[in-house]
Amino acid sequence: MTHDTKHSAFVRWFRDSSPYIHAHRGRTFVVSFGGEALADGLFANLVHDFALLNSLGIRLVLVHGARPQVEQRLRAMGAELRYVGALRVTDAVALECVKEAAGTVRVEIEALLSMGLANSPMAGARIRVASGNFVVAKPLGVRDGVDFGHTGEVRRVDAEAIRASLDQGNVVLLSPLGYSPTGEIFNLSAEEVATAVASALRADKLLLLAEQDCRSPTDGKPLQQLTTREAGELLQNVLPLQEEMYPHLKAAVVAAQSGVQRAHLINRHIDGAILLELFTRDGVGTLVSSTPFEEMRPAAINDIGGLLDLIRPLEESGVLVPRTRENLEREITAYSVIERDGLIVGCGALHVFAEEKMAELACLALHPDYRGEKRGERLLGHLEAKARRLGLERVFVLSTQTIHWFRERGYDPARIGDLPVKRQALYNYRRNSKILVKHLDKP
Repeated sequence: MTHDTKHSAFVRWFRDSSPYIHAHRGRTFVVSFGGEALADGLFANLVHDFALLNSLGIRLVLVHGARPQVEQRLRAMGAELRYVGALRVTDAVALECVKEAAGTVRVEIEALLSMGLANSPMAGARIRVASGNFVVAKPLGVRDGVDFGHTGEVRRVDAEAIRASLDQGNVVLLSPLGYSPTGEIFNLSAEEVATAVASALRADKLLLLAEQDCRSPTDGKPLQQLTTREAGELLQNVLPLQEEMYPHLKAAVVAAQSGVQRAHLINRHIDGAILLELFTRDGVGTLVSSTPFEEMRPAAINDIGGLLDLIRPLEESGVLVPRTRENLEREITAYSVIERDGLIVGCGALHVFAEEKMAELACLALHPDYRGEKRGERLLGHLEAKARRLGLERVFVLSTQTIHWFRERGYDPARIGDLPVKRQALYNYRRNSKILVKHLDKP
């Protein structure tokens, strides 16, 4: 890569990330990570990324786990490691190990967040960390005949106190411990603490750092996004889903159903994974939200700018007929768009000729980065379905460069005389577009 190319790539990346920098400033993010994260060399990079998020004005709540540290202490004492399902049975000995491990982990994280060495990513960071008894817990009790001892569950979260600390510019750091009004200490799940805190704060995001990707049980490919309904279906089918991902996915669903806008499952082993997830459009993790990350919908007047940006390159190359802003505004109700996280990545219009029970498919366009995953077919099918609902019998398209694509999808060659009379009068003979028609099946 040449010097100029490297500079251009950086400038383009920085510009592309700027909408996210603006969008995330002042937002509240809750980040959960296991004790495993402290055991390898990547944790220092993760702390640097936390510092960067803090410097960008993001309000951070960090929730750490300590399972491997607890197990290490139990083994050193020759004590039993007892689990029922994914929950530890916490007797008096285990509780002492939990307190010791959680305290050690918390202090180590605070020390790393306090770094300020010159010529390092933490230079000048000056991060203040706040911890406290923000989580009130209750005992899990006896379930299916098993006494879980000092294992507990979240009863409530002191959201007001956490907000007050965040308002002071602090990073809030929480351990997987909870306290009862009677002064008892309970061992909690880090995922549950993170979910409860994110829900109580109505956080903008819950970031769950996992030990692996969340993959499809059918083809093994990483899942980019899931609605809560889709994630719930995965949870019901436990066996194909990686066992390690189950608590993370469950936490993401609970959070999204409790008012958290978006939950992200991120493989922590990817260096810079949080930055890639937050500051690139497609990210590297799995997004879980109540509403789809990408949706097809009718266009609105606010979409005009995005439509112009999408179709301008195709107009300049001669693929599409040039359209003015005024033209788009006048005919906006004819358009449908594919929106992906605020970006218009696809569009198409259906112009109706009611007398002939025909419609023209026009301005079909996809963003060059998203010409895959059958978006074109879905957009075409959406417009054809719209025509059927309107009681139309045929749709036609005029094309100069995508003729075979339409032929492969049931469109047959036609003549100018097959067009509606009004459309015949507008035919551009200099452009010499090919005409293709498709007969629609009844809905």
